[in-house]
Amino acid sequence: MHPINKLTTTLLGQLLVALLLGAIQVFAFSPFEQWWTLYPSFIGLFLLLQQVAKTNKRFFLVGFAFNLAMFVATIHWVYVSMDLFGGMPKIINMLLIVLLCAYLAIFPTIAIWASQRLNLISNTTRTLLVFPVFWLVMDWVRGWFLTGFPWAYLGYSHADTPLVGFAPILGVQGITLAILLISAALTLIIKQQRIKTSVLLIATIIISGHFLQQLRFTELQPAIKVALVQGNIDQNKKWEQSQLYPSLYNYLDLSEAGDNSDRENELIIWPESAIAALEIDMQGFLQPLSQELSMKGKTLMTGIIEYDLQNDNYYNSIIMLGKLPTGQGYSQTSPNRYHKHQLLPIGEFVPFEDLLRPIAPYFNLPMSSFQRGDAVQPNLQSGLTTLAPALCYEVAFPELMRNNVHRNTGMLLTLSNDAWFGSSIGPDQHLEIARMRAIEFARPILRSTNNGVTAIFDDQGHELGRLPSNKEGVLRQTVQPAFGLTPYQRFGSTPLYLYSLLILIATLFIFRRRTE
Repeated sequence: MHPINKLTTTLLGQLLVALLLGAIQVFAFSPFEQWWTLYPSFIGLFLLLQQVAKTNKRFFLVGFAFNLAMFVATIHWVYVSMDLFGGMPKIINMLLIVLLCAYLAIFPTIAIWASQRLNLISNTTRTLLVFPVFWLVMDWVRGWFLTGFPWAYLGYSHADTPLVGFAPILGVQGITLAILLISAALTLIIKQQRIKTSVLLIATIIISGHFLQQLRFTELQPAIKVALVQGNIDQNKKWEQSQLYPSLYNYLDLSEAGDNSDRENELIIWPESAIAALEIDMQGFLQPLSQELSMKGKTLMTGIIEYDLQNDNYYNSIIMLGKLPTGQGYSQTSPNRYHKHQLLPIGEFVPFEDLLRPIAPYFNLPMSSFQRGDAVQPNLQSGLTTLAPALCYEVAFPELMRNNVHRNTGMLLTLSNDAWFGSSIGPDQHLEIARMRAIEFARPILRSTNNGVTAIFDDQGHELGRLPSNKEGVLRQTVQPAFGLTPYQRFGSTPLYLYSLLILIATLFIFRRRTE
């Protein structure tokens, strides 16, 4: 017997192989970008499941090991923020990360378990039709349940392959479906089952994706000048009162650095909470700055903390200063601002607050008591173009952004502060997600961060420039806004919902017929 086959005859061996197959998926995502690793991962899983004893417990355990390893390998960087800022022992931090990954692993594990327990359908039907749909359904649940965590969708890994052509049509999950179908078809080919059908399916998906890549859904507009400022402010000192004005003057100096000729009508962008103070306390700084910028013909967008004195509410916000459209100029009551809606659990709000806050300093991070803004808010008006904003974590929620992108939205904007995660792979994955939003909506995206990765992508997801991580600097570029609607922008995930529903109905029909 081959050593691999011998290993997978026992439950322990199956679990070890499942852990390895799940862990290699991390290499498909940024910064590694080895997209092809997803295919041996899923093919190996499908073949492994054929050797698992057909019991509920074993199917679940093997699937759980596969997904636990995937999430531990992919989002272990969350540990960095807990270790640096949480104030708890390392062993506790590691345990919490494993628990988080175990929670996330439950969703795709249910997809694996449920598809394998349908004994009365053929293996081809299970592999090609049922499993991909169950996986999509549980991805959607994971992105919604308990505020959601839609990180590491498989489709993010394929932005540089022909499959990316499906993004403006079906969104990132359209690519996920294509990946799962190709993986299933390759498995059938290896098993010498339905070879012609499988080859035809793979060819159709790849050729269709390549064709769709050639289509344009938006029209480019006159270019505008943008300057994205990366302050690289030490996260340990950022919220200290003594560091407030040194940080602000650093941002101002960077904004003015270089040749100042031909800077009129420049859109300057500072990152999330670049002004680490309450807006109400900064009027002596903001009002004169807005007037000065307006005289120079410049516009500034910056993250700040808004405090609603009347209702005692805090908001993670973006405000506009300087040269702005009539009626949209800066004031504390101007509607030309954005309040973050999709708050980060623990970091921006604490669930079960009365119970958790007394446990450890980690639940008392700076500014961890925000209120939500509305799910749908007006685009920001710069006078040069309109921008649909997302603050940090929000860019990972495609449907949230879709509801805020309109025909006349010129650009996407995301401000972030990934300094919480040090030099880990987290910021690279975050940038990868932001890039996919540009492709889905066929609009450029501007991403300004405190310490990286600050970058600009055009309406096709091609990089126009970036700044090195953990260094201060300014990224200046001319960028063309784009107007119009992509099919995904119009219909969202509705086509995928309908496809999934039809497959589930057909599966139920087949199952009922064979049980009669």
